[in-house]
Amino acid sequence: MARYSLSNGVSDFIETVVTIRRVTKVTKGGRKFKLSAWVVVGDGKGRVGIGHGKAVETPEAIRKATQKAYKDLKKVVILKGTVPHEVIGKMGATKVLIKPAAPGTGIIACQPVRAVLEAAGYENALTKSLGANNAVNLLKATLNALTQLKSPEEVAKARGVPVNRVLRRYRSERQMAEDHAGEVEHRQTQEG
Repeated sequence: MARYSLSNGVSDFIETVVTIRRVTKVTKGGRKFKLSAWVVVGDGKGRVGIGHGKAVETPEAIRKATQKAYKDLKKVVILKGTVPHEVIGKMGATKVLIKPAAPGTGIIACQPVRAVLEAAGYENALTKSLGANNAVNLLKATLNALTQLKSPEEVAKARGVPVNRVLRRYRSERQMAEDHAGEVEHRQTQEG
């Protein structure tokens, strides 16, 4: 994993080259070879993008892909270092299931999915590739899944309930028991 900026100085962006392939175009005059590169760029704080570039030389293909990834940065939701809820992203025949994980779990994922999650800034997540495992489609399906995520504030606003009611499922059993005891005590004091 490398940290670069386009101006050759060190920046806070994480840039990861996911795949480089040699592609061939067959013409009347013969075969023309180029290199195709896919790059993931993220700031580690909730912004991530993917880019594709093709050129005759490897560095040029990576540079083009990186530029496109910077232009394609998207904002994603991070809650306590993990995803706020379970989500499935799709692209072609590829599906990626992403689930929240407890602190200390780390990112359990294949290389393309891991690259996207780490660049976005997730520390803990469980993933499963369902269907085809094409690296390019895995990248796109993961980004698709992350853009579907909703923050607890958005969910609470849509449902018309307080945020703490939505956040209940993200707390530990002990905290939930304490909250319940506090609510019971509060009701008793209001009634009596």
